[in-house]
Amino acid sequence: MTVTLLLIGITVGTSLLAWQQPRLFDALIYWPPAVGRGQWWRLVTHGFIHGDGTHLLFNMITLFFFGGVMERMLVPHVGAVGFALFYLAGIVVAILPSHLSHRHDQHYRSLGASGAVSAVLFAYILIQPWAMLLVMFLPMPAIAFAAIYVGYSLWAGRHARDNINHAAHLWGAAWGVGFMLFLEPRLLPRFFEQLASPPAF
Repeated sequence: MTVTLLLIGITVGTSLLAWQQPRLFDALIYWPPAVGRGQWWRLVTHGFIHGDGTHLLFNMITLFFFGGVMERMLVPHVGAVGFALFYLAGIVVAILPSHLSHRHDQHYRSLGASGAVSAVLFAYILIQPWAMLLVMFLPMPAIAFAAIYVGYSLWAGRHARDNINHAAHLWGAAWGVGFMLFLEPRLLPRFFEQLASPPAF
């Protein structure tokens, strides 16, 4: 899981550095007016900085566990560079709908790896829907977590005032599932077959 550890290392290092250097933080965060002026790198770099330690820790723990699994699955098919590009594309795909909606909003900002991490997580859920996840120290089938995650993100995107880009989570998840189905369309019928045959917990 070399690529996963490299992504974690870069993200943690960049976040820590950006917390110490506000000018760097401001140069990396997604901000629509700056992107409109040609600073396209922000569509990627915002995924390597985080708002606080909890935000960073949650994303990196999730990436560590599920990124390693997906890296081992994907590298034989797309290579290490391909897996890295899958992750980076998750950052971009997750922010693009927000960019189109807020491209003229000078007060809008977004940061964090959640979109790309969602892509990795939901790619895993597509393959192993009944795998047991530990969510807030509670065991839960992956498919149940996915349903709660999607439902909450839809609700929070409309009603929550927590400054979290919930839409990015959903678009990142969609990218992860879509990428896997592009590589192997047979995963979709296999997914439904697994749903129809839940294991005995």
